[in-house]
Amino acid sequence: MTQAIDTPIALDDSDALRADIYRLLGRLLTSPPDHELLTFLAELEADPDDSPLSHAWQTLSRCASEADVETLKRAHFRHLIGVIQGEIVPYASWYLHGHLMDEPVVAVRRDLRQLGLERDPAVKEPEDHLAALCDAMAWLIEKASERQATFFNQHLASWSQRCMGDLAAVDTPFYATVGQLGQVFLNMETERHDAALSAVRIVDPAPT
Repeated sequence: MTQAIDTPIALDDSDALRADIYRLLGRLLTSPPDHELLTFLAELEADPDDSPLSHAWQTLSRCASEADVETLKRAHFRHLIGVIQGEIVPYASWYLHGHLMDEPVVAVRRDLRQLGLERDPAVKEPEDHLAALCDAMAWLIEKASERQATFFNQHLASWSQRCMGDLAAVDTPFYATVGQLGQVFLNMETERHDAALSAVRIVDPAPT
């Protein structure tokens, strides 16, 4: 995605972590990790609690320490790209309608234009690719946008966890763990945004 450069907004630790996780998921869905990213993931130290998110981070770190770049290049192609298509087809149109370039692309493009975002000309994938939507969510968080919940519920809530669940079932431990991390995180985001939308619903006043 491309957008105008604005003054950065200071985020609290929770929102900064949310944006970082969206960026990481988008990055790993788009291309295999290079040596630098794989080393970073291998050296991660998650909070030592029993939360599903902490467990996912710890497992990802372990899998990264046991993986190598060349193997992950082949795995990424097989799982997410393919000669015609990969084992996982991470597009809203595919999960919602069973084929590509359908109504979800039009809806995403419309909303991205309203946000002042557009697809980078160098990117070939349509805008309803899960990686592009993760990048858009990271951008909304970094802008402290009030449209986070609406965008998430309109473009991610109905299918993204299923996609990550399919990725969690692949036979490459690293990518299976990426799917597990995505599932856990997107479930947390669903609960967060459901609560946010519930809080702003207008309640009809009691009849007098």
